[in-house]
Amino acid sequence: MSSNKPELTFKYVFNYAYNPTYVNGAQGGFSPRGEMVINFYLERQPLPDSITHEITPEGAIGRETEVDPKDLASSMVRYIDTGVVMSYENAKVFHAWMGDKLREVEDMQKARAAFEQSQVAGQA
Repeated sequence: MSSNKPELTFKYVFNYAYNPTYVNGAQGGFSPRGEMVINFYLERQPLPDSITHEITPEGAIGRETEVDPKDLASSMVRYIDTGVVMSYENAKVFHAWMGDKLREVEDMQKARAAFEQSQVAGQA
């Protein structure tokens, strides 16, 4: 507290079940109430419900003869584990925050590239 300005400290409390989830996409939009709805998903190949194999004369598992569902090879899964709902105002704040964080990463990448370039240039 180096200034006389009012301050507020937020303490972070985590739910016992807190478990960060990897996502590689999102789907959503605005609800009829004007709230931003974002559903985060992990995109992956689907797993079969069942696979049937023939049995060889030796009693071993042979070639695959059937897969359920039939369209397994031409399907993808978007597994949705988590989503968020926020007001329009909070969505704008989140957007600005995310932009700031992305700029920080870009600045770090530029600094690293410049450092690596200077190391290569300085080698004999």
